[in-house]
Amino acid sequence: MNAPSFVHALTLISGLLCLGGCASNPPAPVHRAPDPYSRAPDPAPAEPQTESEYPTPVGAYHARYLTGDYAGYPALENFIERMVAHHGYGREYLYGLFSQARRKQWTLDYLSREPKPGAKPKPGSWTRYRGQFLDEKHISTGAAFWAQHAGALRRASAQYGVSPEHIMGIMGVETIYGGNIGNHRIIDALTTLAFDYPRRGDYFAEELENFLVMTRQEGMDPSRPVGSYAGAMGLGQFMPSSFLRYAVDFDGDGRRDLWDPEDAIGSIANYFAGHGWKAGEPVTAPASVGGPGAEGLECGFDKVYPLSTLAGYGIYPSLDYPVEKARLLRLKAVDGDEYWLGYDNFYVITRYNHSTNYAMAVHQLAQAVKQRYSKLASR
Repeated sequence: MNAPSFVHALTLISGLLCLGGCASNPPAPVHRAPDPYSRAPDPAPAEPQTESEYPTPVGAYHARYLTGDYAGYPALENFIERMVAHHGYGREYLYGLFSQARRKQWTLDYLSREPKPGAKPKPGSWTRYRGQFLDEKHISTGAAFWAQHAGALRRASAQYGVSPEHIMGIMGVETIYGGNIGNHRIIDALTTLAFDYPRRGDYFAEELENFLVMTRQEGMDPSRPVGSYAGAMGLGQFMPSSFLRYAVDFDGDGRRDLWDPEDAIGSIANYFAGHGWKAGEPVTAPASVGGPGAEGLECGFDKVYPLSTLAGYGIYPSLDYPVEKARLLRLKAVDGDEYWLGYDNFYVITRYNHSTNYAMAVHQLAQAVKQRYSKLASR
């Protein structure tokens, strides 16, 4: 991630650090579909950067041929030709812009150390993952952010039917409410991954295309925006494709700015609504497991069972909700597996990041922040 799941990117808990769900059915590696990098929080320490590393952007780039780190890249030359043909960009403008793009070897080295796709979650992985987000920093910062932007959260909840605490949960897991949005230039991140990371190169080339379209629509200098090392942006860590689909001008100033808290709040709510969030319905509940137990069932956020089927295996929700189906979730805690039932709104959270651990961390942080904010508001 984040969608808008994020997010809208590789960052955060994330699917990069931890694969949630059952060993028998691990989630899509790294991030949410269609790409694992679409909205996840950035788990890695920020690479040191200074403004002096880059040429001073002037907004009107112009060159007759590519220079710099990407000189002599036929794939980038072909990409530029497509942007000229499909979107009406000036060839010399794009030559000038990409002559300033920097190849991020740090990112490529970091990704080479990531777990292989399909790796099974390790014992205790949920406990370690949860500990990254269910801490005092996330909870107290979230309560203070909620108090500061309570009006925007109420308005987003009313307009999109999404609970304010889950909007907060996303921003908390993704960026600690704007405290960790990343410091990698998006143009560098996406160019590097599009043309030097073959495993996901096609996806990132599409995101690079979307980024250029996005910045032109919003009147941004494309050399300026910064975010995660995989190109996710703003408080909700949207990838450019999610920006184009779900970002909204929620503060009414005439532009969509995901680095602005109000626009981020509205955009995350719109993302959830667009993926089927159902107002007032539950997200998850602990499962009571007895009888044959869950060993014979496939677990995961994308496997749905009628409650009657689960009951046949001795699995029951600990809370009585008026629903007829659920997903069986297994979390690898230090002191043994935890079983939960995930409902349709839980699945919506996984659209931000295709990971059971991620969605559960968002949900539990949401509840903790809501409880802390309620105490502050009652004083």
